[in-house]
Amino acid sequence: MSFIWASKKPKDGIATLYESNITLNKAASSHFEKAYNVLLGLDPDKKRVAVKPITKEEFDIGAIPEEKRHKITVKSSYARVCNKKFLKEVADLAQIELKDNNSFKFKANWNAEEHALVIDLTQPEV
Repeated sequence: MSFIWASKKPKDGIATLYESNITLNKAASSHFEKAYNVLLGLDPDKKRVAVKPITKEEFDIGAIPEEKRHKITVKSSYARVCNKKFLKEVADLAQIELKDNNSFKFKANWNAEEHALVIDLTQPEV
C-alpha cells in the first residue's frame, strides 16, 4: 500500500467572510506578512474581492489616502481585515447572508499582475 502523507500546511488560499471581517487562512495570509495596511477592492462584474498589501514605505510617504487604508492583523496561522460596511457590499454582491455568525468560505489566489489576493465570490469552498 502506498500512503500519501498529509501536510499540516494548507496549500489553497481560503478567505472566510463574516459579517464584520475577512479572515484569511495561512496560505492566503502569507502574502501579508510585511503589510502595514491593505486596500480592499470590489469587482462587481466578475464578482471578486481584492485585498492588496500596503507597505510601510507606501504608508509613510502617504501614497494611499487614509480613508482607503484598512488595518490588517496578521497572526501565525491567519490574517484578518475588519470592515463591516465593505462586507455588507460583498454580501449583497454575492447574495449571501452574513448575519447571526454565518460565514462563507471562498477560494483566494494571489494575482501577481495586480499584486493582490483575489477572492472569487463565484468559487465557494465546500
